[in-house]
Amino acid sequence: MIRESLARGALAALLLSAAVMPAAAQTATAALKNAEGNNIGTVTLTQTPHGVLLALTAKGLPPGEHAFHVHAVGKCEPPFTSAGGHFNPDGHKHGMMAPEGQHAGDMPNLHIPASGEIAVEVQNAAITLEKGKPNSVFDADGSAIVIHAGKDDYKTDPTGDAGGRIACAVIE
Repeated sequence: MIRESLARGALAALLLSAAVMPAAAQTATAALKNAEGNNIGTVTLTQTPHGVLLALTAKGLPPGEHAFHVHAVGKCEPPFTSAGGHFNPDGHKHGMMAPEGQHAGDMPNLHIPASGEIAVEVQNAAITLEKGKPNSVFDADGSAIVIHAGKDDYKTDPTGDAGGRIACAVIE
């Protein structure tokens, strides 16, 4: 009887601790490829209470400033126009300088050093990994991460005058 009572108490404690433990963070990955189809890096996306944290590691990129965006379609066929425009579920204008608000996929420029290698984390509060939400990167046609040839001027609609697309990664 005492053993049975202890076992019930232990089971109750275990169930209670499981109920209050934080859930594992939802994550996604994206293999970054250049126009030749070579794998040049990875983007790991992690859902946080305040949006999505994107951790980019890449090598073989040209030095300088490059636009870094979430694009509306999960397709990366060179020259990467298959990824569509910027992810923009709210129909805003482009750029952090837009008074009406920016695209959900707009993010700060990357500063690639002379080595062509980068490891950086960027928080995007406008997107989510939660399926079924209007700002989810997992909508009907998926989403992609794109690095552009030039820098984003943060104002020119719809692309930030960022030039061609030099790398792309489908979010999975």
